[in-house]
Amino acid sequence: MLKRPLQVWVVDDDQSVRWVLEKALKQADMETRSFERAEHVLEALAGGAPDVLITDVRMPGMSGIALLERLRSSEPKLPIIVITAHSDLENAVAAYKGGAFEYLPKPFDIDEAVELVRKAARANGADSDAAAQAPDAMASMIGQAPAMQEVFRSIGRLAGSSMTVLITGESGTGKELVARALHDHSPRADKPFVALNTSAIASELLESELFGHEKGAFTGADARRVGRFEQADGGTLFLDEIGDMSPALQTRLLRVLAESEFYRVGGQTPIRVDVRVIAATNQDLARAVKESRFREDLYHRLNVIRINTPPLRQRKEDIPALLRHYLAEAGDELGTLPKKIDADALDALQSFEWPGNVRQLVNAARRLTVTAPGNVITAEDIPSDLGGSGASGQGAKDWTRMLASWAERQLQSGATPLLDAALPEFEKTLIEMALARTNGHRQEAARLLGWGRNTLTRKIKALHLDQDQAVGGPSGPNRG
Repeated sequence: MLKRPLQVWVVDDDQSVRWVLEKALKQADMETRSFERAEHVLEALAGGAPDVLITDVRMPGMSGIALLERLRSSEPKLPIIVITAHSDLENAVAAYKGGAFEYLPKPFDIDEAVELVRKAARANGADSDAAAQAPDAMASMIGQAPAMQEVFRSIGRLAGSSMTVLITGESGTGKELVARALHDHSPRADKPFVALNTSAIASELLESELFGHEKGAFTGADARRVGRFEQADGGTLFLDEIGDMSPALQTRLLRVLAESEFYRVGGQTPIRVDVRVIAATNQDLARAVKESRFREDLYHRLNVIRINTPPLRQRKEDIPALLRHYLAEAGDELGTLPKKIDADALDALQSFEWPGNVRQLVNAARRLTVTAPGNVITAEDIPSDLGGSGASGQGAKDWTRMLASWAERQLQSGATPLLDAALPEFEKTLIEMALARTNGHRQEAARLLGWGRNTLTRKIKALHLDQDQAVGGPSGPNRG
């Protein structure tokens, strides 16, 4: 344990960010020094380095990434935490490749930031050098939500690796995009990336698709065919929907992963390959193993590192940026100017659950580009199957908008905490509606609310609720 207070330097052109971090770190008994520009840090290092450095990415003059590159050679043991409001995949990967200890998107939890500083100090300056050359092109991935930031961090941590990765998540969440990003930021970036959806090919043909075949191996094999493993030699093979693979092919795949060689169908000569396998599935493979539908040894071979792609309903804050991006793409495809979207239409689409995830949103952007009559997509243009005005959930969207407006007014007036003010009114309204619907029968009203009768009675007393008022007038003796 350090005998003296931790020395932490903060580099950010935003004075408010510096002030918040300074205050939090001082309260945690750390000594801080702040800088507005990265150049000033380099000058200050002549007098000695801190225990931990926190830096923003985008600043006037030298960027945080450029500072990382400079410090990697001069201060290789200095733990550096990168913070940025521009939290995209490119910055995450650049941060880790530059030697960052950790990458923290804004806005961040201040307690989390303080704990991360302590963690960095405990690492005793562990070298996080990941010397891999940056790829020429970036994968098209968008996301500010915490769940997507975790995906970006995982890709960044694996930037210098060729480890096997298992990507899990619902259909349409962008598993192939993650696989491409892992390849593009790996040492194999200049080699082939080959993708294969194993569920889209009949099981009797999949073996030949993966491993190739010799001429005459079976009826119709008129020539030798090179399989996907050979095509991906030196690079990455992405196997999507791996959970649908037959037991026999699972066995062959396991052998390839273990021995790095295979035989073409009908072949007699072993073929050696150097392939990184990235697999993906929307199934629970652990359960499939328990149910004997998937080989346990293959599961452990594939599940070296796992990355989960979140469903769109868990990252709704990303919907506006995704819509703008894919509306622009749809406009390019059709040779038209990209459609804009107004606030009400955007609100409707953000309230939608998106069972088909990003894939469904991409198709929706194309559809709206074609069907919306004007240059601006309005709420009236949103079809009911995408949460438009004809949808049954419109009432829910209306009350959530009203709730948001109420919360905004409360915050502007300085009234906090919000939940203490909202919850009693929320419960009172629902109780009144349930009692009105059941004509005052408490047992039935409690059932509608998902409570027991005693809970409802207790709530009525606590909220000083007049039951006569609740049912719209005098109700006579207490019922139920």
